[in-house]
Amino acid sequence: MNTNQMEQLAIRGGEKTVKATFPWPIYDETEVEAVANVVRSGQWGNPDCADLVARFEEQFAAYCGSKYAITCVNGSVSLRMALMACGLRPGDEVIVPPYTFIATASVVLEINCVPVFVDIDPQTYNLDPSKIEAAITSRTKAIVPVHFAGLACDMDAILDIARRYNLRVIEDAAHAHGAEYNGRKLGTFGDAGSFSFQSSKNLTSGEGGIVITDSDELYETINSLRNVGRLPHGQWYDHFNPGCNYRITQLQAVLLSEQLKRLDEQTRVRDENGLYLNSLLATIAGVVPLSRGDVAMRHCYHLYIFKYDKAAFANLPRKTFVEMLSAEGVPCSAGYPHPLYKQPVFQQKNFMCYAIPDSVDYTQVSCPEAERACAHEAVWIFQHAMLGTKADIESFAQAIRKIQLAVARE
Repeated sequence: MNTNQMEQLAIRGGEKTVKATFPWPIYDETEVEAVANVVRSGQWGNPDCADLVARFEEQFAAYCGSKYAITCVNGSVSLRMALMACGLRPGDEVIVPPYTFIATASVVLEINCVPVFVDIDPQTYNLDPSKIEAAITSRTKAIVPVHFAGLACDMDAILDIARRYNLRVIEDAAHAHGAEYNGRKLGTFGDAGSFSFQSSKNLTSGEGGIVITDSDELYETINSLRNVGRLPHGQWYDHFNPGCNYRITQLQAVLLSEQLKRLDEQTRVRDENGLYLNSLLATIAGVVPLSRGDVAMRHCYHLYIFKYDKAAFANLPRKTFVEMLSAEGVPCSAGYPHPLYKQPVFQQKNFMCYAIPDSVDYTQVSCPEAERACAHEAVWIFQHAMLGTKADIESFAQAIRKIQLAVARE
């Protein structure tokens, strides 16, 4: 490849900077045979044949360091069940961040409660503890911190606020499998932690979710909610709680058991690669990785996020920059186009809930940091790319430099 080919952007016919591809999910014949064995057994269901589901729940609880783990159909349901089990009632307020997947807030609506959006810290894109107390009212009952992209929230500050105001804390750890804060796995700090096993997640069975908790009471309630409201001491047609069939199958359970064996090493690689990419991007003007803070942590990089400043790229719009970076072979996107409260469901109050006060008006909500991240700053690199080699990580930085030099020449 000659110099001109190297300098020409891939989007304009040049050679890609990143030659590697990054498959996901990662599996081998171990997973295939595990699923095949379940198929051959003819025992696919749950709860009649739930031994493999129970085995995975025990494995995941042990991995996280929690007493209990309760699987369910997806991470949205796991979060909703955790909120329900924590005793929230119609009209209660729940503090959530605006920079996250819709489910963090929509499950609050589903249980007839009111999402209250609190802005993010511009250095981490996580819920900003310094802004929480101003949002607390007499109706506030819970906080849902999201460990966005696998980066731990400031749990010391959040838990301190929760204790002082007697609030429940349910960790949305959908991105945070294997991540740690001060030596403890995320999801173990609050009353409960909710994870997703959707296809893009760092631990996946295509779909699925799980709640972890140390509370006997929460475990009993969540276990009932995911099993049509049944309780262990009741009969098959005794239903004590307003639950549904949210159970996963034996097929999903064996996939998760095998994938869990890979998680720790994959998390180590992602964390090391993230630190290395941080050091490389520190030499490039106009790209700033999100801060990991000053506490001991293990970042699982479900997303590697950096802030983009177009001024350092000849005022190249972020949308065009992301298109160029993708063409160079870096799996990436600009992330969310706007914060959650800008979604039609909130702007138009399409709640289908009877307990949301008429005074709630999301057209008046403003979270400037979340809006800046959505409209101008954020660039995401996807988790499977963070499993690449050191040379792959170097090529990501090279691709960014290539774009910067190319647009500067124009």
